[in-house]
Amino acid sequence: MSERSETPGEQDAPQPEPTPLLAPRGGVPEVTATAAGVAKLAERLAAGNGPVAVDAERASGFRYSARAQLVQLNRRGAGIALVDPVAAGDLSLLGDVLQDAEWVFHAAIADLPCLAEIGMRPDRIFDTELGGRIAGFERVSLGAMTESLLGLRLAKGHSAADWSRRPLPADFLTYAALDVDILLDLRDEVERALREQGKLDWAHEEFEAVRTARPSEPRADPWRRTSGLQQVKTRRGMAVVKALWESRDELAQQTDTSPGRLLPDRAISAAAAQLPTTMQQLLAIDGFSRRGALKHRRRWYAALQDALQEPESRLPRRTPPIDPNAPPSRSMGKENDVADRYALAREAVLQLSERLSIPAENLVPPAAVRSLAWTPPSPITAESVSAQLREHGARDWQIGQVAAQVAAALARHTPRD
Repeated sequence: MSERSETPGEQDAPQPEPTPLLAPRGGVPEVTATAAGVAKLAERLAAGNGPVAVDAERASGFRYSARAQLVQLNRRGAGIALVDPVAAGDLSLLGDVLQDAEWVFHAAIADLPCLAEIGMRPDRIFDTELGGRIAGFERVSLGAMTESLLGLRLAKGHSAADWSRRPLPADFLTYAALDVDILLDLRDEVERALREQGKLDWAHEEFEAVRTARPSEPRADPWRRTSGLQQVKTRRGMAVVKALWESRDELAQQTDTSPGRLLPDRAISAAAAQLPTTMQQLLAIDGFSRRGALKHRRRWYAALQDALQEPESRLPRRTPPIDPNAPPSRSMGKENDVADRYALAREAVLQLSERLSIPAENLVPPAAVRSLAWTPPSPITAESVSAQLREHGARDWQIGQVAAQVAAALARHTPRD
């Protein structure tokens, strides 16, 4: 869930000081941690009414997996529930009894995958964070929206904490319960704003796109995202990065430990830049001698040796192949006509973004705009642009807003060659 530290944007009139909300209004419930407890909770939730607020806490930064470590629920007539899916196991029973309800999230895209892993798959969702973006709110963190729309200030806390700890501390549970305590009220306020602006149907289309989105394809050469890679100047060094990254990733999966806690990126990049040849030289590099990394020193040294002995013909390239879906700053600037078309299309989108008070990335998928720059349709018409936008994930409401303007912008392009 989004952090709570942001503040709302400018208001038309001075706002009263938000009221601190330090504990859930109905108290913090006991954690449900057994299959029998889940069955009782299912009966309670089924007896409730209306939408259900849903949140999940993970242990990002501590664990390799993105599994849910705690699930929070709140439904009018049923109250708040905290569930430990690690102890209780599959929660498909809860998903079943809530099948006909609307599930309310703040930033659903972060929670849906880990909930699906434990059997909880909604049929309808409402996303207050995404709804806030479409409604034009300048700040859409949970804390900012709670302050601006509900006049309540949530206690800052544990969004980056280790939620895999057991037992979970009392202050963790209070923080978790607060997230869903206010979410139903927040949903109603966001819906009201969307309805007043004539954007509610747009928002529902976006919510459904998030709910039904397919998992992202695995990134090619994920080791190339290692921090500090720019200091590596040789193909041999790139091989060292690849070998150490892959060895670390394998160990991280086996132990369900965040990779950075085993060996920091800076250590991998430094080893690739320096190319040490002995264990002593390797351990002299900052990061390899700290306790977590030192324990696995033989593993790192073996990966290093493999990379140093790799035949020249098999060394990875220093730079990856050009990716048409990459951000424009990485490769688009090398193609003058591509850069010109992108600038024209992007300017049209930005003008619409300002007029509609919707962030550009929510108005149309950035990859769809980039596709028009790389391979524009021929001829360029509103219909052909609409078809290409749809192929790259744009929704009907987005196409209706941007296609004609982007087509007109692209038609103004004059080839340089």
